[in-house]
Amino acid sequence: MSTLLQSYVQGRWHTAPDEGAPLLSAVDGHEVARISSTGVDVAGMIDHARAVGGPALAKLTFHERAAVLKTLALTLMAGKDEFYALSAETGATERDSGVDIDGGFGTLLSYASKARRELPNDTVHLDGGLEQLGKKGTFLGQHIYTSRRGVAVQINAFNFPVWGFLEKLAPAFIAGVPSIVKPASQSAYLTELVFRRIVESGLLPEGSVQLLCGSARGVLDHLGGQDSVAFTGSADTAALLRAHPNVVGAGVHFTAEADSLNASILGTDVTTGSEEFDLFVKQLVTEMTVKAGQKCTAIRRAFVPEHLVDDVVAATSARLDRVVVGAPGAEGVTMGALASLEQRDEVLRSVRALTKSARIVHGDPDTVEVVGADATTGAFLSPILLRCDDRDATEPHEVEAFGPVSTVIGYRDNADVIELAARGQGSLVASLVTADTAIAREIVLGLAPYHGRVLVLNREDARESTGHGSPLPVLVHGGPGRAGGGEELGGIRGILHHMQRTAIQGTPNVLTAVGRRWVPGADRIEGGVHPFRKNLAELALGDTIVGGPRQVTLADIDHFAEFTGDTFYAHTDPEAAAANPLFGGIVAHGYLVVSLAAGLFVDPAPGPVLANFGVDNLRFLTPVKADDSLTVTLTAKQITPRTSADYGEVRWDAVVANQNGDAVATYDVLTLVAKPNGEDK
Repeated sequence: MSTLLQSYVQGRWHTAPDEGAPLLSAVDGHEVARISSTGVDVAGMIDHARAVGGPALAKLTFHERAAVLKTLALTLMAGKDEFYALSAETGATERDSGVDIDGGFGTLLSYASKARRELPNDTVHLDGGLEQLGKKGTFLGQHIYTSRRGVAVQINAFNFPVWGFLEKLAPAFIAGVPSIVKPASQSAYLTELVFRRIVESGLLPEGSVQLLCGSARGVLDHLGGQDSVAFTGSADTAALLRAHPNVVGAGVHFTAEADSLNASILGTDVTTGSEEFDLFVKQLVTEMTVKAGQKCTAIRRAFVPEHLVDDVVAATSARLDRVVVGAPGAEGVTMGALASLEQRDEVLRSVRALTKSARIVHGDPDTVEVVGADATTGAFLSPILLRCDDRDATEPHEVEAFGPVSTVIGYRDNADVIELAARGQGSLVASLVTADTAIAREIVLGLAPYHGRVLVLNREDARESTGHGSPLPVLVHGGPGRAGGGEELGGIRGILHHMQRTAIQGTPNVLTAVGRRWVPGADRIEGGVHPFRKNLAELALGDTIVGGPRQVTLADIDHFAEFTGDTFYAHTDPEAAAANPLFGGIVAHGYLVVSLAAGLFVDPAPGPVLANFGVDNLRFLTPVKADDSLTVTLTAKQITPRTSADYGEVRWDAVVANQNGDAVATYDVLTLVAKPNGEDK
């Protein structure tokens, strides 16, 4: 008997006491593994995540969690050959495995990088700016994000056993929320292998990740308002989970990503034989054959201008003729098997339903030539292209064949294709192939309410495009209506899905303490050592230097105009400047003001400040005229140590005021400041 998959429960591997159900190879039907969740203490898993995993993650900052994920991704990538070998049993070709395995590891790396760049080295993330709630500035509001004190349950589909769980795990981990991973049974043996290597790495804190192989029955019974469920699978199952009493009444956060009738549209500007025409056909065939069409983002409906339907069908059929179906790794094979014989039968039932209003123009549901395997024992199917000329047909917009199947449908004009695409009742993604930007705008805006993502493809972006069916870590993945109404990924958005946004009200000093970002009106620390003489450990929020006054002369303005070439009339033409209602005369260049301000606060000698790497949020508020005097107040606003370097980032609040105390410019100065000598990186 083959190996019985184990679950990873409360810090140890659990083996079910029964024999479990067999999991068969998609290629030849032999038994790859067995699966059972009998005896798993689901309530114990959830308690362990909350009591052990959550506190362990809470001790780490966003940057520290990101560093762990980066190391994990590199560790897994170094041993990916064994994952590729086992992936072949799911029917995946090497190309398919790359999308799943390398795509999953790449998602970990993407989230690690995003978190280090865009989140603080802290456990609190500030959302938006301050809200002044009182006239004197002593009562303010600030939105913050903090980690929920629950568990993220991730229920995945069979088609992406690696990427599917890593794309959910990464944002939850960065957010500081422990995960319970529940893979789909059919391909769980690959998930279990990757998970086993994760546990063996010892990189993730105890309790931060657990694995449930087998049935997830009863999991939702133990969840509450601090917990979340991210589900990928059928719309029917999503509806059942969404109706669970704990989702409806206890506030469990539920997100669903369901299969959808995604569309690809050929623009009316495209002609047969053009680059865009070829791109459309190539993309259609790719989406039909990668993972044998078992992608929630695959193209199910191909909308084509009516006069080009024949040409598209012919060109697509010619390209499909070159597809070689067979065992992964066999010579010449370009498309593998479906996940199981049951899945193949389900696809064939859907094809029969589609033929009520469409006809098959390429492929034979009953016959398939297979290389390197037996068509009777493996879950192989020929790519099937259908054509629907019935404008009143409902099947193409309601029936999804989750395999290498797509239907070509003709349309009349932009408004018509927008209406046809909307009949899918909400989709994960649509693509539009056009070189006409006016067409692109009209159709994109028409599609957007019904889709989570829209790709516009043409000859300009084709080389860099990741394609119709590729969810990217930095872009949202999900869609309205039939697509589940959920949203995953999206860069930092995916992390914030697992966090609670809270409005904090209080004094400037309170908000400074809570958010670890100095707030105007909070205490300043003046006098003593110049802040630029302090290393990262010595600096404190509120450290301030006041410089000035410095008088701005007409000669300064003239020199700056000549030196820089910025001879805009407001700086050089007294008569024209006087006629300007905003200025009423010659004014200093804004960048002259900023340059003079720097001269008032900079300490020129070598020291802990290594570099100025930017200015944020620069605003010029009051015109500066000749003979005005400037004073600058520079305050340490935010201090962010880098976990992988011997320096950190310091954000300074800069306010430049004139002799009347009116702010003439405000901005943030960004510097790199050294850590103390010998401090650990």
